Amino acid sequence: MKRLVRLTVGGLWLVAVVAGSAGSASGAAATPGQYIVVLKPGVSRAAEVQQARALGGEVFMQYGHALNGYAARLPKMAVDQIERNPRVAFVTSDGEVSAAATCNPAAGQCLPAGIDRIDADRSSTRSGDGRGNVNVNVAVLDTGIDVSNRDLNVVGGKDCTAGKGFGDPDGHGTHVAGTIAAIDNGIGVVGVAPGARLWSVRVLNQNGFGAFSRILCGIDFVTSTRTNADPSDDILVANMSLKGPGFDDGDCGNTKKDAVHLAICASVATGVTYIAAAGNSGVDFQDGIPAAYDEVLTVTAVTDFDGRPGGLSSQNCLPDFDFRDDTIAFFSDFATLSADQAHTVAAPGLCVLSTVPGGYDLISGTSQAAPHVSGTVALCIASGSCAGLGPAQIVRKIIGDAATYNTANPNYGFVGDPLHPISGTYYGYLIRAGLY
Repeated sequence: MKRLVRLTVGGLWLVAVVAGSAGSASGAAATPGQYIVVLKPGVSRAAEVQQARALGGEVFMQYGHALNGYAARLPKMAVDQIERNPRVAFVTSDGEVSAAATCNPAAGQCLPAGIDRIDADRSSTRSGDGRGNVNVNVAVLDTGIDVSNRDLNVVGGKDCTAGKGFGDPDGHGTHVAGTIAAIDNGIGVVGVAPGARLWSVRVLNQNGFGAFSRILCGIDFVTSTRTNADPSDDILVANMSLKGPGFDDGDCGNTKKDAVHLAICASVATGVTYIAAAGNSGVDFQDGIPAAYDEVLTVTAVTDFDGRPGGLSSQNCLPDFDFRDDTIAFFSDFATLSADQAHTVAAPGLCVLSTVPGGYDLISGTSQAAPHVSGTVALCIASGSCAGLGPAQIVRKIIGDAATYNTANPNYGFVGDPLHPISGTYYGYLIRAGLY
């Protein structure tokens, strides 16, 4: 299997292809035609390697310390003859292995590294145990969501673009949705808040672009669910993995005539918590919206390859770029203003595996970090930890809880967080879904 790896960087798409993985060495899928030959102690490896080559074998690895033997590509006839050799201890099939945290949805449901990294499997719903279900309405303002995906609980939506429905012709929105809420159903992947009720609010076109007028349509729709007579459709969390030019005037947009800011403030007042991607230009996000708005929870992107703290993995789905495990992603925008630092957290945003139309893909960007936080907010609400809190209080709680946990567990975070800072930048503390 091959997976497409996409890095969304403010409209720039960097593309690479990586091979999928198989099982472990024990019970691993055999690699056809490849064998490991273990020789008895004291047997001349050079002579046995020469014999294997004389039988048409291609010896590509030799061992002389931990064991005596070699690995080779061998025709079946040669294998039979080598197995009968009294100097050979045994012959075994070679097999494929993968990093411990590698998630392969083709083999059944798995826990993506980012979900694992923020301990969603230790939350109140224990993502991945087959039983978790979060009864919270979450809106995804994006390119739409693939409504036919069996791994997603899409309950409704709004098309604010071309009038062709709220499905997803691009894949970006579906990817975001899967990280938030892929169902704990034994297939594919599982999200931070499994089974959450997803609302597909299509505000971007098939190329991932939109206009402020479309964004306003989406915010207006989300707000309408909070003011109608049906409490079952009340959207409590809204993910905005998108960015446009603008800044926070400190007056909900009234001073600089920013209609998007005005609308978000009004929507927040009805009880919707908005989560926004910081942006992917490696700059201060004070000049990008909605990230710059004080009323939203803004998310920066952290690298993680193995679902564990400590920078232990050298795996990298984008080998042409110098990403290090458990560090801030170099493309991530950041805060410098104290007002912006007050609404900033971090989440995994590199090589994130999630749903797309027709399957699963790896995509990178703060767009992929934000849904980790949206799912965490949904968990906080569903578990009762955020019961009775308004959006501003929820933002403060999520940030405060992350700060408290990271401070008590300094090895949980990453290079670039407030405990391991990079001068002139602020990326926030790493979120922990396991707190809820």
